[in-house]
Amino acid sequence: MSINKRQLKLGIVMDPIGDIKISKDSSFAMLLEAQDRGYRLFYIEPHQLSIDGGDARANMNPLTVTDNPEGWYQLGEKTNTQLAELDVILMRKDPPFDMDYMYTTHILDLAERDGVLVVNKPQSLRDANEKLFTSWFTQYCGPMLVSRNISEIREFVSQYGKSVIKPLDGMGGKSIFQLNPGDQNMNVILETMSAEHGELLQVQQYIEEISAGDKRILMINGKAVDYALARIPGADDFRGNLAAGGRGVGVPLSERDRQIAAQVGPELEKRGILFAGLDVIGDYLTEINVTSPTCIRELDAQFGLNIAADLFAVIEAKVSSKHVA
Repeated sequence: MSINKRQLKLGIVMDPIGDIKISKDSSFAMLLEAQDRGYRLFYIEPHQLSIDGGDARANMNPLTVTDNPEGWYQLGEKTNTQLAELDVILMRKDPPFDMDYMYTTHILDLAERDGVLVVNKPQSLRDANEKLFTSWFTQYCGPMLVSRNISEIREFVSQYGKSVIKPLDGMGGKSIFQLNPGDQNMNVILETMSAEHGELLQVQQYIEEISAGDKRILMINGKAVDYALARIPGADDFRGNLAAGGRGVGVPLSERDRQIAAQVGPELEKRGILFAGLDVIGDYLTEINVTSPTCIRELDAQFGLNIAADLFAVIEAKVSSKHVA
């Protein structure tokens, strides 16, 4: 049946919808767009997913959204439903990317097997770690080390000077530290972050251009949106993340931004990553966000865009091709 002759069903797997800030939430922008296009929406929290006899299921609620900060959603009566009854699932659960997140992607694999379009592809969510995926594009990255060896990390800082260290499973600037040669706190920072040498960490040379913003470039099916959100650190923090107090200023993409996007884009498209966010500081790619990238609403507001509409044009083309096939 043509998708134009029936109402599509969309499920979204996300953190509690009652806790979001709708003025900044990209998942909410997607829900508004889907609803405007006539989709039936269903709300799913990760703990509501299950497998019964090989079938992926969820206790899901019909969902209605309204662009009103006083009351932005209504839930209908919960039912236990096979995920195969949906046409599209948006996987928008925020990190940490822990084992529970991993298991959730395995459940979504079954939905994909049964013909549901999952955005982003579960296998690629597992494969494209947001910190490590940059290693595929080192020609656009600054000096970087991934190690659990404290001596190696100290040597990196000694060689490259001021650096930034991150866990591999976080988001929003959480647990990111600045390391400086000769800092007497370095050992305790490294011991704490590595859980006494047990966990891998990413270290990157500090990029001074962070003062002009950590740019988020949104990618739709491998193509860059024409504007980025430069997240500028506050006066008392080196992190530009909005969740860490940075402010967002929209900027047109630079030629370097477009070069980076042109290199990363085909790999995203090949892996079925329909929506991603590249983080670029100065001339350097620092992260490739594939789990729940944000900044749609800020860019829409500043430039009169409708980024979610561009995303759903791609989604609907892929759903249509599934039905034709």
